[in-house]
Amino acid sequence: MYSIIHSNAKEVRRIDPADIAVPPGFKTDVFAAGLTTPINIIMTDEGEMLAADAGVSDGNGKVLKLVNGRFETIADGFRPPLTGITYYKGDIYVAHRGFITVIRPNGSKVDVLSGLPSWGDHHNNRVVFGADGKMYFGQGTATNSGVVGEDNEWMINYPFFHDYPGCDIELIGFNFITDNFLSEAPSDKVCTGAYQPFGVPGCPGETIKGIVRASGSILRANPDGSCLELIAWGLRNPFRIRFDSSGRLFAANHGMDVRGSRPVANSPDEFQLIRYGAWYGWPDYTGSMPVTMPEFKPEGKSQPAFLLESHPMRPPMPLANFTPHSAIMGFEFNRLPAFGPIGNAFIAEYGSEAPETTGGVPLPGVGHRVSMIDMHNGRITTFAINKSGYAASYTGGGGFERPIDVLFSDSDEMFVADFGLTLEEGGGFVPGTGVIWRITRAS
Repeated sequence: MYSIIHSNAKEVRRIDPADIAVPPGFKTDVFAAGLTTPINIIMTDEGEMLAADAGVSDGNGKVLKLVNGRFETIADGFRPPLTGITYYKGDIYVAHRGFITVIRPNGSKVDVLSGLPSWGDHHNNRVVFGADGKMYFGQGTATNSGVVGEDNEWMINYPFFHDYPGCDIELIGFNFITDNFLSEAPSDKVCTGAYQPFGVPGCPGETIKGIVRASGSILRANPDGSCLELIAWGLRNPFRIRFDSSGRLFAANHGMDVRGSRPVANSPDEFQLIRYGAWYGWPDYTGSMPVTMPEFKPEGKSQPAFLLESHPMRPPMPLANFTPHSAIMGFEFNRLPAFGPIGNAFIAEYGSEAPETTGGVPLPGVGHRVSMIDMHNGRITTFAINKSGYAASYTGGGGFERPIDVLFSDSDEMFVADFGLTLEEGGGFVPGTGVIWRITRAS
């Protein structure tokens, strides 16, 4: 058992484990407080705990190590967001915007992969290693639903960036007229097509060539970054991937938002089994269902239409579909009998970024919890949630705010990384309000 780490974070964030409801026989306490945007927590082979600071508050991604009851920075300077860290054969693999960097035991850093297509809405995510000794990672999309538009402020710095498919596709040729927010003329409009830079229209029957470094994909490479290959694509943002004890690869994939030139309503988050060579449906399917179905039409907006003339395959059915805007994040497969059936997945639900992503609809009761997935039937049950059912800041409570990762220890402990408080304006995060919670069996 680790000792609880105290800090002055309680001065800016109320912290009270009693506000979190867990099943009978379990208890929650504060393992660490005062962290800033802790996005990932892991254990090394030597039993040491490492944590990753995403770096979105100060522009500096960091790797932290628990030393004598305190987290200390052991490496920094990573481009935010730092999305995950992995310990492999003495090295620490760091996924950060556009790069995968290895920290050697002597502290030196080597970029084993660079130039990943991570300059848009979503980024390259945490690395995991398979039984084949290769590293796997998810790569998110540039846009919400395949079209660059007014919701993509990254265009100011990367005006020619856009999404890239994983195989040759043929476009239907639908284009979208939007205000040109890059222009000073108030009446200036642009026409943008799917898989095109902002202001570039697509043509009916136009072929877009597929590439290995595809948007919304799962990629694989040797530990030194060589022999990069595409495993699957058609995912929107496979934020976290993990192998189960049978060697099957699963992904937590985020659904589409009600925003941009092609908004999609009621798009579920997906827990997917990853199959080699599969296309998972983005941008024309969500939860294995076509976006042309009435339930995906946003209120007051057009019914989404297909962007692709034909589709590579029928997308696989997810093992589990989560409530839209749950924002499923880090997960781990249970290996502790104290927490129930071995092999079930415990997953952190970050919660929505309403109203920007939901068409203006507040969704305070979606996410902000840890759920369990029955890996036999895909049934989702809530394992830990604030007694109010809402984020702590919504009710003034002291429990979960933004759960983002789950980790089991060898001492019958579950750790939950909590990203911390969001600023009311500006979309940032309050430094020092990140928490690592600990859930154990009550004695």
